[in-house]
Amino acid sequence: MEFPKDKKQDDSSKDLDWLNEEDPFGLDEEMEIVTFKCLDCKKTDEVPEYIIGEFSVDLNKGEEVELHCPYCNGTMIEARDVPSD
Repeated sequence: MEFPKDKKQDDSSKDLDWLNEEDPFGLDEEMEIVTFKCLDCKKTDEVPEYIIGEFSVDLNKGEEVELHCPYCNGTMIEARDVPSD
């Protein structure tokens, strides 16, 4: 495969300028956290909001996201009565 000889090699580095930004992948962005509480063992777990969004895609209006408890494998729902930091 031959490449055009008139294209400068420096042009490809211009396409990657966005990598020189301070946080190009958004790793320093603050993540929203939602607390979930297990209906069985009553323990709580913090879940990133984007995970909840992924699970809520197929839900009908009024349905809540339910997750598996990492402690007892029970059912966890959003804990509305647990104070956040």
